Amino acid sequence: MTLGSQHEKPVYVRLRETIADAILAGQFTDGDPLPSVRAFAAEQSANPLTVAKAYQGFQDEGLITVKRGVGMFVAPGASARLRDSERSRFVTEEWPAVRERMKRLGIDPVRLLDQETA
Repeated sequence: MTLGSQHEKPVYVRLRETIADAILAGQFTDGDPLPSVRAFAAEQSANPLTVAKAYQGFQDEGLITVKRGVGMFVAPGASARLRDSERSRFVTEEWPAVRERMKRLGIDPVRLLDQETA
């Protein structure tokens, strides 16, 4: 069995990850406007209600702010908070499975890192 597939996740979670990745990659920085629900839905071939659910999760966490009649914006400090929460989630949820798979496959982490830096 391999690690979980992206398609096992609900669509709104995948959309949320797409937005989070864009923020973490610097495509959207603190204070930047986000695409409208309709524009992002069209871009992702998703239902606008599903996009709204993904955005609502960010709003609930204080990572985006809504200015009525203007749009949605990346909240101040959101990039740093998102990076911290994603780092924590990786260490607690993803890394144990990666570490276990590396162990099963006989991959030495030190050697792997040495290959990456060479």
